Amino acid sequence: MTEREQLELKCINTIRTLSIDAVQAANSGHPGTPMAMAPVVYCLWDRFLRFDPEDPIWPNRDRFVLSAGHASMLLYSMLFLTGVKAVDPQYEILGHPSVTLDDIKHFRQLGSKCPGHPEYRMVSGIETTTGPLGQGVATSVGMAIAAQWMAAHFNRPGFDMFDFRVYALAGDGCMMEGISNEAASIAGHLGLSNLCWIYDNNHITIEGNTALAFSDDVAIRFLGYHWNVLRVGDANSMESLEEALRTARETTGRPTLIIVDSHIAYGAPHKHDTSAAHGEPLGEDEVRGAKRSYGWPEDAHFLVPDDVRQHFAESMRRRGRELREAWYARLSEYRKSYPDLAAQIERMQRRELPEGWDAELPSFKADPKGIASRDSSGQVLNAVARRVPWLIGGAADLAPSTKTRLTFEGAGDFEEDDRRGRNFHFGIREHAMAAIVNGLSLCKIRPFGSTFLIFSDYLKPSLRLSALMELPVIYIFTHDSIGLGEDGPTHQPIEQLAALRSVPGLITIRPADANEVVEAWRAIMPLTHRPAALILSRQALPTLDRTKYASAAGVKYGAYVLGDAPDGKPDVILIGTGSEVAMCLDAYERLRGEGIKARVVSMPSWELFELQSKEYRASVLPPTVTARVSVEAAGIFGWSRYVGLDGTSIGMHSFGASAPIKELLKHFGFTVDHVVAAAREQLAKAAQK
Repeated sequence: MTEREQLELKCINTIRTLSIDAVQAANSGHPGTPMAMAPVVYCLWDRFLRFDPEDPIWPNRDRFVLSAGHASMLLYSMLFLTGVKAVDPQYEILGHPSVTLDDIKHFRQLGSKCPGHPEYRMVSGIETTTGPLGQGVATSVGMAIAAQWMAAHFNRPGFDMFDFRVYALAGDGCMMEGISNEAASIAGHLGLSNLCWIYDNNHITIEGNTALAFSDDVAIRFLGYHWNVLRVGDANSMESLEEALRTARETTGRPTLIIVDSHIAYGAPHKHDTSAAHGEPLGEDEVRGAKRSYGWPEDAHFLVPDDVRQHFAESMRRRGRELREAWYARLSEYRKSYPDLAAQIERMQRRELPEGWDAELPSFKADPKGIASRDSSGQVLNAVARRVPWLIGGAADLAPSTKTRLTFEGAGDFEEDDRRGRNFHFGIREHAMAAIVNGLSLCKIRPFGSTFLIFSDYLKPSLRLSALMELPVIYIFTHDSIGLGEDGPTHQPIEQLAALRSVPGLITIRPADANEVVEAWRAIMPLTHRPAALILSRQALPTLDRTKYASAAGVKYGAYVLGDAPDGKPDVILIGTGSEVAMCLDAYERLRGEGIKARVVSMPSWELFELQSKEYRASVLPPTVTARVSVEAAGIFGWSRYVGLDGTSIGMHSFGASAPIKELLKHFGFTVDHVVAAAREQLAKAAQK
């Protein structure tokens, strides 16, 4: 073994033993994969990854995604050993280490920067939150798409501003999850040659050998997806690993899957298979045995030899610094020739909107026939996208129905032979779509994805990660209620609104008419750290007369007084969202004609309302007015927060049915007569107190 090979082995064993010691100290975690995959990650980071630890967010860096998030110590060890610097939310390098040895010693403990699974925004150098298996590889597809779209949009002759590659390390669990199959299918269809997945083929999951539940021929499957498939028979063979990674880098027209055979054990194929190491600490005796097999001091804990520190500092930092400095020098020259494009790059990185982004927003005249909110949203989306060049997205095969196609000149389609398009065809792959738009957002593109509201269930795990990572992804959900009609209960959302409202950090908005749609987009676009879900109707909604009722600008507050008692002191409050607001107004007019002092509150967004001051919320929903009725063609779960214990909610208490919309609304009680009757009952109840 040469001196160089000896040093590399020492580096690999440092990664392994840091992982072993951290898991043992925490008495919790997964040491097996970090032990087995340490050579793979070392080879990738040391010889291929274009990444500068001094500036872990420079825009053209390669991305490494640890999809097998349970192996988090593998990534934390690399972040520590390479000296990745911390970055604050304002994207300023702070100078201190992202991960310290003390953080590793407190792995999985409260307050440590090394939680059980990698979390984006918590630690610089982590490109995406992983843990739910399959999410990492699916998100990496979005990153690879982002690189190719940004290259097509920004690159000019002599200025290759974007050409980064994306690598993801996956395990057996990732391969079993359906989302990885959806994502692999679209990646192969698009021919994303800058994407490389590394599959740790170790045949072990929590329950035991994968033969219990998994017998796929993964290589054949990925060949069917139009991937380039390579195999490394020994995870410890640096020569084979380097050859495979070089081949992946040189492959054109297809993404690459590298299948790496490994054992969950001490990292050597001839050692005994310690399957328990996959999901729990090794135990003191096994720890000593592992270190002995590595030629490591058995009693040493968290040992990092000086020459290992020096090697990581000199190798990756030097190469990464040279690449990063060359990129920024190129950007300076690029700015001279293409100032507008350079300004776009800089705004994107800061998640800033262009000046005048809302200059073309439409306004809608009062119209009792109205327009479906999906249609008005389509108009607004196109008006915004014309002004925000990096607002891109598409639908899960439903763009004609969700009205999310960008139709202005030059919008185009993102395809294998044309990366400039801004319309994406995700196919019938809701879950992968949501993970892909997360990947786009992580690369600072502003993405949107759309489908029917009922199918938010199909993508919820990825949407949840949008919120957990604080990504300003835009979800457009249409066909928002039983107003869908004849398609019946399989397509009529009931509990989906409540589910979305339960997600911490997600802004959900269900606008009542076309002008509320405009204001909803005005509220959504400036978001930088929160995803948003826009809930839209298929059926036409009357465009309200804003000379008679309050301005739609109140949408930004989440809820506002739309129609009020003459003296501003109502006896009963009607609260509605979306298509039911017009019904509340009709009931209000009838009550007012009877001399009853009523108020109508349009409440498109619970979350925005909760962000307002206590005083504002009390001005809209005075605590002294206990006679309250909420009206929403969805499940009533959660409405007690706003109607109180004495109030009532007109909503769905069952699944829907298949029938024309007018019959359905009458059958389930969504009529003006029912709202008026409920208001009278509330007034009678209040009078008895």
